[in-house]
Amino acid sequence: MRTPGLDGYVEPWRKPEHDDLAELARTFFTKEVLPHAARLEQQGHPDREHYRRAGELGLLGLSVPEEYGGGGGDFTHEATLLHEQTLAGEGSLGIAVHSGIVTGYLNDYGSEEQKRRWLPGLVSGELVGAIGMTEPDGGSDVQAIRTRAVRDGDDYVVTGSKTFITNGILADLLVLAVKTDTSARAHGISLLVCELTGDPAGFRRGRRIEKIGLHANDTAELFFDDFRVPAANLLGTEGSGFIQMMQQLPQERLVIGVGAVAAMQRAVELAVAYAKERVAFGKPLLGHQNTRMVLAEVATRTRVSRAFLDDCIQRHTRGELDVATAAMAKLYLTEGQCEVVDRCLQIFGGYGYTTEYPIAKMYADARVQKIYGGTNEIMKELISRVL
Repeated sequence: MRTPGLDGYVEPWRKPEHDDLAELARTFFTKEVLPHAARLEQQGHPDREHYRRAGELGLLGLSVPEEYGGGGGDFTHEATLLHEQTLAGEGSLGIAVHSGIVTGYLNDYGSEEQKRRWLPGLVSGELVGAIGMTEPDGGSDVQAIRTRAVRDGDDYVVTGSKTFITNGILADLLVLAVKTDTSARAHGISLLVCELTGDPAGFRRGRRIEKIGLHANDTAELFFDDFRVPAANLLGTEGSGFIQMMQQLPQERLVIGVGAVAAMQRAVELAVAYAKERVAFGKPLLGHQNTRMVLAEVATRTRVSRAFLDDCIQRHTRGELDVATAAMAKLYLTEGQCEVVDRCLQIFGGYGYTTEYPIAKMYADARVQKIYGGTNEIMKELISRVL
């Protein structure tokens, strides 16, 4: 399906290899995952087998160096995969976190031994990755985290809890933000890599969190009660965790932006197709001026958003995407997603509010985009600091 308003548009960074990747990803999502959508929504999390199958196809760790089993690509390859996942309407697999975020932390801050120990498993899909920042009382204030890690011989002893953790139910490997120095705020934060296979002593997975959208996507609470993590699992040095997170957050926000633009494109495609077929007052909806005006506006917003996103992707691959611009992308693109999906749903009328049509699911799924990765209110604060 083509996106009206983007006919003939080609991303400036796109090469033939991206086309091949997009076709492979599209086939995987539509033929191997989507047929299980209803079951996965009831289950509340994806199947492990789908991670393994994605690994077999070479769809995980696309930007991980080949020496660790990855694709040896860059963020444009990750963006292509995530774009196709959203366009296909597949929302169960937490690949955005698994490959778009977790592998970046390990690749950028892990020792050679750590990379060789964990990256191949993430690339193959044998391990499912997650990152634990958010706490029940903390929200977007990362500096205020309370989960503690106290050094005890060759281990850190971790006590605390995390919430809203994507991939939390299935996670085998968790990049965990902890306080190693409670007397400091930002400089007291460190990152530990926790191996969770077999649910080790001192670790407990809490309830699977029920959400208004993304029902097949795994979100959970995690609890740590004198949970021992080898000191060798520290990423970088003690006290460097906050800086590491700030360096990685621009990519996380760009990952969110990729999904936002893809959702806009899909919403416009669905709305235009419906407007051509649905007859009201003796003619197709597209024959009514108001419908045409709405579609013109959402198609324009989508085109502008696509161009802004691609500029950010190019900046990021050159290592030039700054915090404020990444915040602008997250703010503008997720606000745009919610607006475009809402206006497209209106074209469906009452049918848009039924689960029979995918636009309804897209509406519910979109809302969290303005919350995670740092709320959009925080994005405005980050942007204002450079003004």
